[in-house]
Amino acid sequence: MASHKLLVTPLKALLKPLSIPNQLLLGPGPSNLPPRIMAAGGLQMIGSMSKDMYQIMDEIKEGIQYVFQTRNPLTLVISGSGHCALEAALVNVLEPRDSFLVGANGIWGQRAVDIGERIGARVHPMTKDPGGHYTLQEVEEGLAQHKPVLLFLTHGESSTGVLQPLDGFGELCHRYKCLLLVDSVASLGGTPLYMDRQGIDILYSGSQKALNAPPGTSLISFSDKAKKKMYSRKTKPFSFYLDIKWLANFWGCDDQPRMYHHTIPVISLYSLRESLALIAEQGLENSWRQHREAAAYLHGRLQALGLQLFVKDPALRLPTVTTVAVPAGYDWRDIVSYVMDHFDIEIMGGLGPSTGKVLRIGLLGCNATRENVDRVTEALRAALQHCPKKKL
Repeated sequence: MASHKLLVTPLKALLKPLSIPNQLLLGPGPSNLPPRIMAAGGLQMIGSMSKDMYQIMDEIKEGIQYVFQTRNPLTLVISGSGHCALEAALVNVLEPRDSFLVGANGIWGQRAVDIGERIGARVHPMTKDPGGHYTLQEVEEGLAQHKPVLLFLTHGESSTGVLQPLDGFGELCHRYKCLLLVDSVASLGGTPLYMDRQGIDILYSGSQKALNAPPGTSLISFSDKAKKKMYSRKTKPFSFYLDIKWLANFWGCDDQPRMYHHTIPVISLYSLRESLALIAEQGLENSWRQHREAAAYLHGRLQALGLQLFVKDPALRLPTVTTVAVPAGYDWRDIVSYVMDHFDIEIMGGLGPSTGKVLRIGLLGCNATRENVDRVTEALRAALQHCPKKKL
């Protein structure tokens, strides 16, 4: 029998059925879910340490190796978003006073700087205005000056729409005895990426963008060089939850009996497994082509409306997330709100250093179609006609 009266009563909204609007998500992520992935999310739970779950985990690892184009045995899933994977990489590789070189040309580089500082690393940002990218010469100057143990670059900077070239950077880093860490959250599946051939030591991505899986899981892989750095550290990583030695064991990466570390998000992993299966069935090169063609069509439709693409060089435009300069006289918030309120389409404004400068339109996975381009550009046409415009 209860010994105290309840102080809190149920919220009335919780006594009603859950109602979800039907929206087309054409922002920088998350993306809409294909039927097969939604169906996976409705499957029954199984034990998180059962042999059936271990089989699913092994299939996921193989799927990650395929989409990353790597043979690294130390390949696994982090129970958390892409931010969590970034933090996992940094807390395991960096020790206090380690030199850390960061390409900070958008919000993800800024976040890497923040985490590196919290760890106590000596952080050296290479700061660029939104829209900028890094050349081999610029990075080599930073490597020579700061002698870092780790370089961070964002392959697909979703806050600015920049696609960072990667060829040659791994070889350059290794010449200076530096590891290369790459964020591919916004680029994976949408543009060519070759972890092993490009000499990337640590690569991570997220589930919710071109993979079309629910947010909350992230993919990560470590080269043998990165593993050696992590496994020979003098101090324990600051995070137990993100300790790669524990996670490697739990994900079957060390050929030892698996030991409990944390309760993994079983249902989310079903969905991630199916998302990797879908891209395997389509083929990576076909997925890259789909995003490239959809983005080119979008660029043409946007320019026909008189809008200016934020990234001027076509070779540096991220196919999955297109940035458009906010048209003169308009408030970006009015445009975003109009497109959602009248067309049930999500696009977004800038983020971090690009706030107020751009609109962001995402064509991610199954959403990368000409039909969706036509829908969003017609919505933008209407927004430009009906949203208030200040006289310049």
